[in-house]
Amino acid sequence: MAVLTTANGAAPSAEEPPEAGSRHRLTAVTGLAALSLDAMASVAYGPEAIVLVLAAAGGYGLGFTLPVTLAIAGLLGVLVASYRQVIAAFPDGGGSYAVAKAHLGRRTSLVAAGSLVLDYVLNVAVAVTAGVAALTSAFPGLYGDRLWICLGVLVLITAVNLRGIVDSARAFIVPTAVFVGAILVLIVVGLFRDAPVSTEASAGHASVLADNATTVGALLLLKAFASGCSALTGVEAIANAVPAFRAPAARRAMRAEVALGALLGVMLIGLSVLISRFGLQPVEGVTVLAQLADASLGHNAAFYVVQFATMVLLALSANTSFGGLPVLLKLLARDNYVPHVFGLKADRQVHRHGVLWLAVVSAALLVFSGGDTNTLVPLFAIGVFVGFTIAQTGMVLHWKATRQWGKALLNGLGALLTGVSAVVVTAAKFHDGAWLIVIALPLLVALFEAVHRAYGRIGDRLGVGRVPEPPHREHSLVLVPVSSLTRLTSEALTAAVSLGDEVRAVTVAHPDPEDRAATEALERDWALWNPGVPLVRLPSERRSLGRPITAYVRELAAARPDTRVTVLIPEAEPERLWQRLLQNQRGAVVAHAVRRDTDAAICRLRFRLGK
Repeated sequence: MAVLTTANGAAPSAEEPPEAGSRHRLTAVTGLAALSLDAMASVAYGPEAIVLVLAAAGGYGLGFTLPVTLAIAGLLGVLVASYRQVIAAFPDGGGSYAVAKAHLGRRTSLVAAGSLVLDYVLNVAVAVTAGVAALTSAFPGLYGDRLWICLGVLVLITAVNLRGIVDSARAFIVPTAVFVGAILVLIVVGLFRDAPVSTEASAGHASVLADNATTVGALLLLKAFASGCSALTGVEAIANAVPAFRAPAARRAMRAEVALGALLGVMLIGLSVLISRFGLQPVEGVTVLAQLADASLGHNAAFYVVQFATMVLLALSANTSFGGLPVLLKLLARDNYVPHVFGLKADRQVHRHGVLWLAVVSAALLVFSGGDTNTLVPLFAIGVFVGFTIAQTGMVLHWKATRQWGKALLNGLGALLTGVSAVVVTAAKFHDGAWLIVIALPLLVALFEAVHRAYGRIGDRLGVGRVPEPPHREHSLVLVPVSSLTRLTSEALTAAVSLGDEVRAVTVAHPDPEDRAATEALERDWALWNPGVPLVRLPSERRSLGRPITAYVRELAAARPDTRVTVLIPEAEPERLWQRLLQNQRGAVVAHAVRRDTDAAICRLRFRLGK
């Protein structure tokens, strides 16, 4: 059986599968599990980031932990309210990119998109390395294999997401629920205790608290605020992935956003209250969350449940990026800023190319860092602050247009706070690696622009947006490369005479005695067979197959400009996949040469060798 496929020099196209049913889309609950893991897991390092900065001012500085956390919780409320409005105003997703595109101009929207792309990629690498770091802390013998463990976790998360965002949400509901439940129990139990029930986790570990420091400056508080704002990463993910929700998508996404804000706010404030209540100090080698679990629940099975749930959720929080980035890339592809392949969907509503691209880049970052969290953390969270600031600035203009001044004031305050945080975090972490983001963001924007210009040139050549000339018939000439007389040759000529007005078979002749004898034998057999199609010998001094054929095609095109030339390449399709290794790949060589050097159309006829 022969199957004929046609191709030419233009880019391949693919047809998006029909819209799948709602079972492949998210509800508010599954959306919370699929898109909020990043934000949820941040309670493991957000309060600790605050404490570590304030520890520079000694015990007096730690007294400001709760006020700084309350300020962050206030900013969280502003962000949740803002992104809830972003979801309603931009139900096609895209978050800060969509807002900036509508209200701040094309270039600013690309800065927002670039910052989101960087944040999503770094989030995967940081989340996986942080989760594996928790594992190797419990089992030090695995420390030397941490890179391979990181890559294994990444492969697992990628495989789950290739099955669809709903399947990933279902897989992560249980660990998310266990983590949230464990943290809430920790907080409730801790509020009923007057003193730590255990300090075994921190016993024997050196304190990092500064000595004889009794003053807290505004700069230190601002730095603590900015560091603690790392707990806000992931708040924007739901707004970026609204199309992944079931109808009514915007309403479900808004519910998920509010639920995320409420849970995150309660956990952040609750943990900070316990830090102040127990007078915890940061120590080397033990996280603040581990100390809180020890102080509230005791050094028992409950302590290890909290640690294990934290480890799992940190590793799985990379899933937030797999839910948000492919949707953002789809929007960028629609606007011609990234290759159109990112806009294609597979079954189960999966943007497979976006998922695979994210996995590959994240794997490269893991290899670059050696699986070390500390190498990546300085690069993290800067992009998300830039996105926050751009989104809220755009929403100020959105409310200004409708004269809703109260909402505009709220978003303006949020833009100011996140903008200051972005500057402070960048300055504080600049020498630790943040300079890479300062360089990478403009380069990414330049790449978007380059892709856009390339698509513009392609559109001009194709006449996109203009009415083309009506089609007309031209004389057609079909060339069929042959090397022997077989059933495949007969099938190819049958297809060729069905396609074209004129058909010629061509064979490449090399000067070697063996090849010359084979060519003469083919010509004698051809004359005896007499298929009604002439056989043209194409001499070649070099051991080349594609060049003589392309040279002949160019000669025909020059001599007969009113003739459409097609090269029909017959290929045998083996019955077993492994049998493709036995083929000589002559068809691929000819197709590549014709596509590269001529404007001829290419047909590849596949003759199936099976039943």
